[in-house]
Amino acid sequence: MKLHREGYTIMAVTAIVLIMINLGINYLLPDGYWIPRIVLTASIVIFFLVVQFFRVPTRVVRQSDREIVAPCDGKVVVIEEVVETEYFKGPRRQISIFMSPLNVHVNWNPISGVIQYFKYHPGLYLVAWHPKSSTENERTTVVIRNKEGIEVLFRQIAGAAARRIRWYVKEGDKVEQSTEMGFIKFGSRVDLYIPLDAEINVNLQDKTVGSVTVLATLK
Repeated sequence: MKLHREGYTIMAVTAIVLIMINLGINYLLPDGYWIPRIVLTASIVIFFLVVQFFRVPTRVVRQSDREIVAPCDGKVVVIEEVVETEYFKGPRRQISIFMSPLNVHVNWNPISGVIQYFKYHPGLYLVAWHPKSSTENERTTVVIRNKEGIEVLFRQIAGAAARRIRWYVKEGDKVEQSTEMGFIKFGSRVDLYIPLDAEINVNLQDKTVGSVTVLATLK
């Protein structure tokens, strides 16, 4: 299993802490019988969950100038027409994907093109499904313009447990669809704002596979 670069330090610290806890329990309770066994079992489960969180799956992807692919694994929780106020300042179709702590938390570029706009916003840590998390939580805003001049905006949004967002792009960068653009640590969501005339290919509650699931088709 391939692991994400963001996870090696956390996994090392987690392993050291769990080992120290288990050694301490065995030292303090040498005849504790069931207590050390429970602690050891819990430690194995915790470490396994951390490894699962930072896994990077190998996926077969294809690139298309007309398709917008999911920037993350998760579940579609919003499909609606909204007014996007930061960049477009006008109506767009919003698609939001909720990422649970058990999802892969790598983020991918939804289309190919050039980064026209990027901004990091410090903020709150409301639960990721809260309506105000899109505008009040810690987040990034990224706008990609494809070769036909069509722009897609997407936001990495921190959740209640996700207090660290990573990104590997900047304004002026040329990016390819389905390549990695960032990472969000622990429970979060990604919002996309796409043209109103794009054909939506997913429904509410659909599960998405990042870099693979086609969310919408551009006209």
